[in-house]
Amino acid sequence: MTPAISPAARSELTPTGKLRIGVNMGNFLLVTKDPVSGTLSGVVVDLAHELGRRAAAPVEFVTFPGAGNVADAAKDGAWDVAFIGAEPARATEIAFTAAYLEIEATYLVPAGSAIRTIADVDRAGVRIAVADKSAYDLYLKRSLKHARLVPAQGLDASFDLFVKDKLEVLAGLKPRLVSDAEKLPGSRILEGRFTAIQQAIGTPRGRDAGAKYLCEFAEDIKGSGLVAQLIARHKVRGVSVAPLAPAE
Repeated sequence: MTPAISPAARSELTPTGKLRIGVNMGNFLLVTKDPVSGTLSGVVVDLAHELGRRAAAPVEFVTFPGAGNVADAAKDGAWDVAFIGAEPARATEIAFTAAYLEIEATYLVPAGSAIRTIADVDRAGVRIAVADKSAYDLYLKRSLKHARLVPAQGLDASFDLFVKDKLEVLAGLKPRLVSDAEKLPGSRILEGRFTAIQQAIGTPRGRDAGAKYLCEFAEDIKGSGLVAQLIARHKVRGVSVAPLAPAE
């Protein structure tokens, strides 16, 4: 049964009369922009329109170059709902749902690298190119003990840095690393993953009714099969529907 939205939740999610959706344009798996028309499309776009339909509100997309920029804008009230990776560092400003979709993150190493496994990466002297403030960057900042992160502004810049400075490792989302590997003969994607990015839905903290509804919405779009249908429709590879949250 589709969860009904309460007047309080609708008011909190659409304070301007519109549903302003914060979008991470760096996540090419879930949103793309037509270079001619400027029209957005993808899994996130379709989910945003579904949320707008249920809230009986027009959707307005507020775009940002990266997830970190989306998160930073939460405190400014620039958006009402955002589709980004749920990370503890972002949860101080954003109330997140459980994940609706997961994306594997792993490493790429250059030709001839002695690094064979993910466990080999966290060693002294290993430099890892990473997109600054991405969800996997925040995860690695918490997790790594010996290797050093070298941040760049965005996915393309992290790849360029990896190549130009001959760094030992490039961290990234597996689907993106597949295309990066094609540009570097002999490079290898390490087996497995160091984490799975939990793509979730969030709203600025303090909007409790809105946050509660978004949690119900996230579970409904997973349980109804909508997320799986959109993954198939947009032919997105390297992602999976997140498990349903445990019943309370």
